[in-house]
Amino acid sequence: MNSRSKKILALVLSAITIVSVIIIVIILIPPLDSGRKYPKDTFIWISGDNSHSNNGTYGTKGVADANNMPGARSTSCSWTDSSGNLWLFGGYGFDNVSGVDGYLNDLWKFDGSTWTWVSGNYSRNNSGIYGIKGVADAANMPGARRYSAYWVDLYGNFWLFGGTGYDNVSGADGYLNDLWKYDVGTNMWTWISGNYSRNNNGTYGTKGVANSNNIPGGRAYAPSMVDSSGNLWLFGGRGYDNVSGADGYLNDLWKYDVQTNMWTWISGNYSRNNNGTYGTKGVANSNNIPGGRNFHSSWSDSSGNFWVFGGMGYGNVSSSPEILNDLWKYDIGCNMWTWVSGNYSGFNNGTYGVKGIADVNNVPGARWASATWVDSSYNLWLFGGTGYGNSSTIPGRLNDMWKYDIGSNMWTWMNGNYSINNNGSYGIKYVASSSNVPGGRSTNTCWKDKNGDFWFFGGFGYDKDSGLERRLNDLWVYSP
Repeated sequence: MNSRSKKILALVLSAITIVSVIIIVIILIPPLDSGRKYPKDTFIWISGDNSHSNNGTYGTKGVADANNMPGARSTSCSWTDSSGNLWLFGGYGFDNVSGVDGYLNDLWKFDGSTWTWVSGNYSRNNSGIYGIKGVADAANMPGARRYSAYWVDLYGNFWLFGGTGYDNVSGADGYLNDLWKYDVGTNMWTWISGNYSRNNNGTYGTKGVANSNNIPGGRAYAPSMVDSSGNLWLFGGRGYDNVSGADGYLNDLWKYDVQTNMWTWISGNYSRNNNGTYGTKGVANSNNIPGGRNFHSSWSDSSGNFWVFGGMGYGNVSSSPEILNDLWKYDIGCNMWTWVSGNYSGFNNGTYGVKGIADVNNVPGARWASATWVDSSYNLWLFGGTGYGNSSTIPGRLNDMWKYDIGSNMWTWMNGNYSINNNGSYGIKYVASSSNVPGGRSTNTCWKDKNGDFWFFGGFGYDKDSGLERRLNDLWVYSP
């Protein structure tokens, strides 16, 4: 074979290799709504960087591009639309150029392979444009913020409440209590209720009675859920009560009726920094109530009950905030809380047992700012956070994956490490491996897709090998 023939053969083989790689990648990353399942109990690094503190690549607003990527960030909002696309809003992190982190209000969409910058600013620390209350407008935009509560209603609209960030006038950050709705079809925001200024007290009214004047005070770090009737629920967080004029740890439970546009204070205290009333483990009681807390994890089960785990706040007797690992259930039907598992005091290590095996003695350690999801069997899943491993004397960033079976009342340690502050093992993008595991982290953004797989993005924690706690922009998927 002469030299020219060898060159032609080499080019043909290179082309075949490139096409083969493209085909493999397409097979490994099918569309989000394809019904595919990833390998069971395995982490896959999908996109983003395995290093920290990266700026975003925004591209052109509204145009998908393989080079687009949100910057490293934590404490963002998320939701999944009816087509299975994953959406990301705001948080605290890096914009497109500054190299300095700050409050963000950019809205992104991920279709399973490509990111699109949809709306908002590519710079940080922007004030909101509120427009007229109740009126959608293409110019409207929530101010940059983090730690907001968020929901998806029965019609596929995205709702956003409060957080810490920028209002429309002050030019400074604070606790917010504005409620917003985003319509995916029109790509427009509507300011629905609450204040356009920061650090407002709440108006509680009468417990159990809806009123157009009711509004939760400015707050952040509060988990949320949607009930079967489409009402939006909100519990606790850190912020303002009804009178004090100072922020603290809250344990008030609120319901927002989308149809009547009214808030109802359902249970808990209208003051801050209250201890919990635990009662008897496993027994519902009208006197039971979790203590004031923030950064707690939450889920809703098949019966519409609201579940809460851990966070930073008050146990049953503490005089100052603790890191907690108590599990609670709120029954919407009878309006009662039940202390289900875990400890009534703080700073407890976890009992891990054997990986993959449920045990009545197993329990995650005290932690805050974990990621959560519910699988198709309505098991409650918990990933990472900041807290205690199996023997740590100080809190750190965790990367342990846990499953709680409601029927058996047992926890199972499923994946990840039982120690704190571990670097990630990324492997190769799009390739499943049993050795893959994200680094320890908290305040990452998470989704469940239409196929029941768990996705999460970024957060504050450890990358591949720097050994530093920083903001991340890596995207992972995990299949139960």
